Amino acid sequence: MERFGMSMLWFWICYVLVTCVGILHTIFNIYVRKMSPMDDKGMGEGYERTKPWHPLYNILLFSVFGWLYMSGLQEPTVQEAVLTGALWAGICIVFDVFGWVLIKHPWSLSAREFYVDYQPWITLIYIAIFAGPMVGYGLTLI
Repeated sequence: MERFGMSMLWFWICYVLVTCVGILHTIFNIYVRKMSPMDDKGMGEGYERTKPWHPLYNILLFSVFGWLYMSGLQEPTVQEAVLTGALWAGICIVFDVFGWVLIKHPWSLSAREFYVDYQPWITLIYIAIFAGPMVGYGLTLI
């Protein structure tokens, strides 16, 4: 149970952090780079220009937090890394449905915008989240 608790601690810290990085990048684009914000016609250039960066944020941050989790285990294994990656990606997939599609807020998206228009980025993000603990495991071997 301790392993699960630590896994969830590192996962949720990373999830919040990566979400904040994406939001701050969008805000930076809108206010500093003077790109268009969200409006009735779409997400705006400020957000659209951040999309290719989203998988990069995720692979970097989830790898760091995967390493933090894996290095805290007495005997980290590749099996643990794979199971952790599957758990983290699975939670993201389910949580994102609620957080970005079903619960309406100024940055929410329709199902089409999130699952179709956001391709290939959303798929690459989920792959990065799945891979994060495995990269972290690899870093524990160095």
